[in-house]
Amino acid sequence: MINTTSNSKIQLNLSNSSTTLLHRAGIAGFWMTLKQLEQIYPNPAQRTGNLTWVLTPHSISLNWEGQDFAALDWLLKQSFQISDEGLISLTGLNPQASHIERKIIIHQGITGTFLQHNKFFKFSDKKLKSIIVDGRKFVTEYKSAMSYAHQHFAKKLCDESGQLLQESIGIVGWLYPGAVVRHSAFPKQTKFEEKPEYALALLFVPVACHYFILRSHTKPQSTNYILVVPEVNNLELYAQHCWNLSNLSYRDFHVSSLRDAGLKFLTNEAAIQIKQNCVKRCQVFSFGTLIWSEQQKVRTETATLELTEKMSFYYKLSRSCFSNYRIIDYENQHFILTSLVQGIIANNLGLGLPWWNDFGNILTSSNLFNQIADENQGIYMMIQESEWDIESQKLFIKACHEALKVIYAKIYARTKENEYAQIERENTKIISQLGRCTNAENFRKFIAEFWGKAGQLSILEEHWEELLPITTGMMNWKMARDLTFIAIASYPKSKNIKTESSEISQTIRE
Repeated sequence: MINTTSNSKIQLNLSNSSTTLLHRAGIAGFWMTLKQLEQIYPNPAQRTGNLTWVLTPHSISLNWEGQDFAALDWLLKQSFQISDEGLISLTGLNPQASHIERKIIIHQGITGTFLQHNKFFKFSDKKLKSIIVDGRKFVTEYKSAMSYAHQHFAKKLCDESGQLLQESIGIVGWLYPGAVVRHSAFPKQTKFEEKPEYALALLFVPVACHYFILRSHTKPQSTNYILVVPEVNNLELYAQHCWNLSNLSYRDFHVSSLRDAGLKFLTNEAAIQIKQNCVKRCQVFSFGTLIWSEQQKVRTETATLELTEKMSFYYKLSRSCFSNYRIIDYENQHFILTSLVQGIIANNLGLGLPWWNDFGNILTSSNLFNQIADENQGIYMMIQESEWDIESQKLFIKACHEALKVIYAKIYARTKENEYAQIERENTKIISQLGRCTNAENFRKFIAEFWGKAGQLSILEEHWEELLPITTGMMNWKMARDLTFIAIASYPKSKNIKTESSEISQTIRE
């Protein structure tokens, strides 16, 4: 657009050492917006102040003529708009090409994270929108926007004469989640401040971020929002990545845990199609309602994820093994829930732990074990396709499966066909006993009784030396308990089970 950046009024660069992930995301959102404005207003004469800019894969240079306020106010009002449906419309995301379902998610995500307070987001009323997923009607609600803080921020960037401020300005939470006055007795000394050019960049963070819905599996009407902030290393590549997501549908924005959202974003095929290393790191925030803050959602959890080859493999494997989503009926409404187990797996992977880590404690403490009954085949496939660091771990699970097969067979022999009450009682009993194992001695006693009840087991006879460290607690007894839990969770109550190893892992690698 212009041939030099030496006299630019605003320059932003990804290489600046003082930038955080949020700053870099803001620069990316700004870059995307300016790129779209080039298409809408190709001639600088069409823009207030003859606004011009230079965009490179790593920087932005901005220049204009005349009053600073006039140029910046025009820029922000063109960047942050409101659609005819009353939805926040971000020019940088090319809203004309986006599916209405994605627009609604973005609107709900922004108003559920950045713009929760009515001081910064003005709305007229609440609107209902019908969405069809797999032939079933969903009714989603959103606040119809009248105005929001981003549109009028130029006055915060300029002084009374309309010139761009030279000193730092105070930053609040809607602009930078977590930016608060550190000590109420010293607000001036402990408030969060930014240079005007970086405050401007932070305005565009919502453009580059991604939003997901997290629903409770026990109370699906309860909605939390997850904000994913990418680490952007190439502005051009990242912009193309975001634009490639324009046709995602409503069901694509649901997850089961904080790190499920982060890994879903990092392993998205759109990013891989552009370049293998488009985005490998992100920061994830969850926002939910707490007892002491029922009127406003607050940050409840945060995590930073850096994608590794192993993490990517196991997360994609879990996506292949479990259903992406299911539709449930609750209190005369339809809700989308994603796999509970996949959410647990994603959290473990994000923490650098085995995918099955602490499986039993999580499920028994949350009273959710019975809810994963329909996911046993997925857990079974995870076991089969996983690359076990210690082969005896997989042998241990096989021994548990063999024991369950014998125990269930004895029950089937004395139970009428299709009557599974006794199977359920036996399962509950085993899980209850396992849940009470609080040390190595308890677990040794449990596993001896469990296998003893089954009788002679061929895997134990053939591999007793490899299994001895696990069964005696010489290794980690908690690890052995978790393996027992996933063995029980993955074993079907029916007599038929697909035992052949699939080609899922090979497909994922390809």
